[in-house]
Amino acid sequence: MIVGREIWLNRVMKLDIQKYHLDFRFEAGTSRGVMTSRDTYFLKLYHPENPEFFGIGECGPLNGLSPDLNGDLLSAMAHCITTVSSVDQLNVSQLESIIPNEFPALQFALETAILDFNKGGSRILFDNKFCKSHLSIPINGLVWMGDKELMMQRLISKIDEGFQCIKIKIGGIYFEEELALLGYIRSHYTESEITIRLDANGAFKPQEALKKLDQLSKFNIHSIEQPIMAGDWESMRKICNESPIPIALDEELIGISAGGLKMQLLETIKPNYIILKPTLLGGLEQSKEWIALASELGIRWWVTSALESNIGLNAIAQFVSDYPLDLPQGLGTGQLYHNNIGSPLEMDHGYLRYNANKSWDLNRIYE
Repeated sequence: MIVGREIWLNRVMKLDIQKYHLDFRFEAGTSRGVMTSRDTYFLKLYHPENPEFFGIGECGPLNGLSPDLNGDLLSAMAHCITTVSSVDQLNVSQLESIIPNEFPALQFALETAILDFNKGGSRILFDNKFCKSHLSIPINGLVWMGDKELMMQRLISKIDEGFQCIKIKIGGIYFEEELALLGYIRSHYTESEITIRLDANGAFKPQEALKKLDQLSKFNIHSIEQPIMAGDWESMRKICNESPIPIALDEELIGISAGGLKMQLLETIKPNYIILKPTLLGGLEQSKEWIALASELGIRWWVTSALESNIGLNAIAQFVSDYPLDLPQGLGTGQLYHNNIGSPLEMDHGYLRYNANKSWDLNRIYE
C-alpha cells in the first residue's frame, strides 16, 4: 500500500465535489430564523488510478453568516477542481494560493481533505488520544429556540442526557419568557450543577444590551456569545468592559483573516472569550492563529461546529483534542440530522468520543 501511494503522489491529483442535502430532525430556531434543512458539499481528493484511497472534507456554508455565499461559490469550486488537477502533491500551505479568503468554508473543506489524504485516507487527521478512543471531549448541550414550552422540553431533555453545560439560544422569543426559562433552571440546579451559556446571535441593540445583560446576570451565567451584531467594535468594547456577564465573540471574527487585524480586534474589544468555527474562519490553521493570539492576551476560547455533518465535525473534534480541554466545546451537533453520515463519533453524557471500533459509512454520499 505504501509503495502504491508513493507512485500516486508522482502524478496529478483529482478533486470531486458532491452536493449533499441535510435534513434536520426538528425545526432549529435562532434569532436569524428557523432551519429545517441545509446543503453541504463534500470534497473528495484522490488519485484517478486508485479512487478508493481518498481524503474527504466538508464545505458547509451557512446562509446569513458564511462569506462563501456572498460570492460565486460554484465558480470557486470549479477553479479549485482545475487547480488541483494540475499538481501531483498538496499540502495545507498551498490553500490561499488555490482558494481566496472570501471562501472560508471551501478553504476548510480542502484543508481537511488534504490532511485526510496525506494521513492515509482513513478520516484520521491528527494522531492523538481522541482518535484512539483514549480521550473524550466535554461538550455543551444546545437548546435551540422555540416557544417557551418547547425550549423547556429541550432543556429538560439535555439535562436528562447528562449534560452539565447547557447553551441556550436567546433573542427569538419574548425576553421575559427567556428570563423565566433561566429562572426555572436556577430554581432546580445550582451554578456548580449546571453551567449556563447563552448565545444571542447579535439579537440585542447596543443601547439596550447592558440593561438586558444585567437582568440575565441574576442567573449566574457563564458567558454570552455575541450580544450585539458584529461590526460595531466600539459598542462591543464598551459592553465587554461593563457587562456583569463575560462576553464571547463569535460572528465578530468572521471575515478577518490577516493576523494584524485579528490582533487589532482582540486588543480593541478585549473580550473574555472567543468562539472558533473553522467553517466560518477559513479552516484549522486560521483557528490555530486565533488561539495563539488570544492566548497572548489572556483571552480564553472554545471551538464550535457550524452545523456540519459528521465529516466536518470529525475534523474539528480531532483538531481541538490536540489542545488542553479546560472548557466544554460546542461539538454536540452530530445528532441534528436524519441523514447524517455514519461515523465513529458518539455522544455520551455530555462528552463526544471517537469509537475506534466503529467504521465510517460514506454510502449515503457516494451511492
